[in-house]
Amino acid sequence: MAADLIVATGVEVVYGARRGLFGDRPGTRVLHGVDVRVGRGETVGIVGESGSGKTTLGRALIRLVEPSAGRVVFDGTDVTHMGEDALRPLRRRMQMIFQDPMACLNPRHTIRRILEGPLRLHGLATDAISAGRRVAAMLDKVGLPQAVLERHPHELSGGQRQRVGIARAAVLEPDFVLADEIVSGLDVSTQAQVLRLLKDLSADMGLSMAFISHDLSVVRAVCDRVYVMRHGVIVEEGRCEELFAAPKAPYTRALIDAVPLPEIDPGWLDRRTDFEDAA
Repeated sequence: MAADLIVATGVEVVYGARRGLFGDRPGTRVLHGVDVRVGRGETVGIVGESGSGKTTLGRALIRLVEPSAGRVVFDGTDVTHMGEDALRPLRRRMQMIFQDPMACLNPRHTIRRILEGPLRLHGLATDAISAGRRVAAMLDKVGLPQAVLERHPHELSGGQRQRVGIARAAVLEPDFVLADEIVSGLDVSTQAQVLRLLKDLSADMGLSMAFISHDLSVVRAVCDRVYVMRHGVIVEEGRCEELFAAPKAPYTRALIDAVPLPEIDPGWLDRRTDFEDAA
């Protein structure tokens, strides 16, 4: 097994805690001593119902949320309480793809500016020409025409916007990507295209990925291992095929029984269909 890229141990997150003149406010504990690891080149699923803490866990892994207790180690470096100045060099290596691309793509910027800006910011491109070459190559990888560069986010379809979100993360050549419910707002055919794209990029670039989703069939199709969360704790963890075939926790069984899961054809993402050929 490849070495772990991210190791989180005993992670706790408390929201709203405050010390005050008239007494302390304890806050709400969202994560309760969670242990998670992500291997190099591995795709790990994090599933659970709404309020289970899966998004908070994902954000703690890339230090968008600072743990109240526990430890998060990224590529051998303890980033648990690292300040933003110290984190800045690592930000390029830890990227996130958001659920709603319209909420994270600046509506006033063209797609060119959205994709070239991070390259210039992180020093991966020294001028507009080199940035343009990198962006053009990435658009080819994510299956978008060069014409989208002069458009704004609202001029694209939902699937195209999500591809731009993927391109923005991948163009920085990260080691780890957090994908948070990124296909939940897409129709089934577009979901298949986006998931196929993620699998291809992960294989081509050697990406490690945490895939947060409430859709168990999607997790079963794209992930190597899966963590099942409930009320801020991990109730079960294992390789996807083993966990879905024989879940040990009653909660995991309840989740599986609550969703009409078809028998997954391992090759369903590999088959090109007419709509993909026409895209």
